[in-house]
Amino acid sequence: MEKDKMLRQGKKKLFGLVFGRSAVIILLLILQVVILAGVLLYFSEYIGYYYWLSIIVSVVVIIYVMNRPDNPAFTLSWIIPILVIPVFGALLYVFLHLQIGTRIIYDRHRKLIGKTRLYLQQQPEVLEALEKEDVYEAALARYMAKCGGYPVYRNSSVKYFSCGEEKFAEMIPRLEKAKKFIFLEYFIIEEGVMLNTVLDILERKVKEGVDVRFMYDGMCSIALVPWNFPKELERRGITCRVFSPVRPALSTSQNNRDHRKVLVVDGEVAFTGGINLADEYINLKERFGYWKDVAVMVEGEAVTAFTMMFLQMWGIEKMEDELYRDFCTPQSPAAESPGYVMPYGDSPLDRETVGEQVYMDMLYHATRYVHIMTPYLILDAEMTNALTHAARSGKEVIIIMPGIPDKPYAFILAKTYYPELLRAGVKIYEYTPGFVHAKVFVSDDCRAVVGTINLDFRSLYLHFECAAYMYQVEAVRDIEADFQETLAKCHQVTVEDCRKLPVMKKIFGRCLRILAPLM
Repeated sequence: MEKDKMLRQGKKKLFGLVFGRSAVIILLLILQVVILAGVLLYFSEYIGYYYWLSIIVSVVVIIYVMNRPDNPAFTLSWIIPILVIPVFGALLYVFLHLQIGTRIIYDRHRKLIGKTRLYLQQQPEVLEALEKEDVYEAALARYMAKCGGYPVYRNSSVKYFSCGEEKFAEMIPRLEKAKKFIFLEYFIIEEGVMLNTVLDILERKVKEGVDVRFMYDGMCSIALVPWNFPKELERRGITCRVFSPVRPALSTSQNNRDHRKVLVVDGEVAFTGGINLADEYINLKERFGYWKDVAVMVEGEAVTAFTMMFLQMWGIEKMEDELYRDFCTPQSPAAESPGYVMPYGDSPLDRETVGEQVYMDMLYHATRYVHIMTPYLILDAEMTNALTHAARSGKEVIIIMPGIPDKPYAFILAKTYYPELLRAGVKIYEYTPGFVHAKVFVSDDCRAVVGTINLDFRSLYLHFECAAYMYQVEAVRDIEADFQETLAKCHQVTVEDCRKLPVMKKIFGRCLRILAPLM
């Protein structure tokens, strides 16, 4: 009976995938490419007459691309198709980059940041105290306040969760205690025990008068939840918004996904990390062995940053007047704790790679070690240089990668970076029991980052991300202890292991480097 039920569910999902709205969107996107190529083919007999014109157009576009303040890898990834297919490549670039949707999102987000800035002011006495303890940490805080728009806080405690099960167990009672508002923002949601448990609580809280807002990324509608899921939540009284719904139109804005995972309750407690609302994140469903993920819970003054972070994203889909001060909860004396906490968000629209800058700052200013957990390793030249420089400077740089990957192609691509890193002295380990989805940097027993930011182009350049930076916070020791426990379950990768990789995988991985900026 159970087997028949699973078979029926599988057929239902397959039917929905083939004949559903997702398939229609994919077909329409393909159709747009075919039409663009067809138009060029139709006029191909005239290209000989306009050969020099096509060359001029391609050169102009290439000059424009090279003068944009983009990462060199992105520049190269566009120059290649423009040179190989001159007219088509140039027109495709112009078509994708002149989309009004991207400009609308940028303008709205900029306005929302301006509206919330009043509630994200850096307290001078906090920065002065930090400067007395460590000038480098103060410099990072000044950078974040100026370029990221987020202050550093004291009087904030952090609790670290070494797996999704621990986070879920803490998250449920916190939701149950909500009195004023609950804000949820997630990249992936999927119907199951975890999501349904949360939604049942949210429905009860709405009836108690709690302001409940639920936001998820539009990619979920491709296969994970029904297209009418927002209406289902609205019927339960839960206000829902979908960030950047996937539409059948070629546009660079489709690349800019909301990869954040944020939960804020009453402005008193906030959660972030790699854990989404789906059963594999709490190991109720096995996909790639044991799912290793982490999260943090922040209490105290620093929660305000996560609250404003959520409201900035919430307003993008629908601009409306918001009384932001109503969501700023007075500091509770019980939240007083040593150390400094700096929550921050990263936007792909402002050309400021905050997430990457924080990671590189840790690599350059560490004195003893930098320990890293990441599910993906797709690096640009700057991050590669930071990792290798740290290792060559005598710092212990260890990276824990998955032993069982969720995306084989990304794993093959990651392995193309292994030899250079290993030869520089970086140590790479693979987690034998399963998949590592954690995004962790921890250094010198005094600083750490836990958030949503992977070591790949999508996280560092294309997605909306968030994290919590901690300095001299007690949780840093817990993070390092968990890293060591995880390391004990890993296999160390050697240069010899890289040599033994099948030739076809090596070639495939090197070819994928061309597409690395999109992965």
